[in-house]
Amino acid sequence: MSSPADLNARIIEEFRANGGRVGGPFDGATLLLLHHTGARSGRQRVNPLVYLRDGERYVIFASKAGAPTNPDWYHNIKAHPEVKIEVGTETLDAVAEEAAGAERDRLFAAQVERSPQFREYQEKTGRTIPAVVLTPRRG
Repeated sequence: MSSPADLNARIIEEFRANGGRVGGPFDGATLLLLHHTGARSGRQRVNPLVYLRDGERYVIFASKAGAPTNPDWYHNIKAHPEVKIEVGTETLDAVAEEAAGAERDRLFAAQVERSPQFREYQEKTGRTIPAVVLTPRRG
C-alpha cells in the first residue's frame, strides 16, 4: 500500500504532465497545486487540492475527508499566508485567508452542490471545515 506522500507525488506528476488534468478519483475535478511553507520546519510543501472558483479567487477546503483535525497545510498557511498555486499551466502568487461566517457558509454550500461528498465530510467531523480563500496577487 502506498503512502499519502506517494499518492500526492503521483497526482502532482500527472497534473503537471497534463496541463492540470488528473484522472482516477480526481477525473473531472477542479484541482490546483498549493505551494506553502511549513509552519515549524520552514520547508516548502506542495499539496494537490480540489478547489472552487469564486470570481477571481480560488477556494480550498480543509476537509481532510472528515477527519477530526485540520490538515497540515491548513496550519502552514495560517502561519505563512503567502502561497503559490498552480492552476492548469499557470503559477500564481496568492494570499490565503480563511473565510468566516456567512461567506464561509456560502462557499461551503457551493462546494457541497458541486461535490456532495463534502457534506459527508462535514457530517463525519465535530469541527467546522474551514474554507480558505486564495486571492491571486496582480502585477
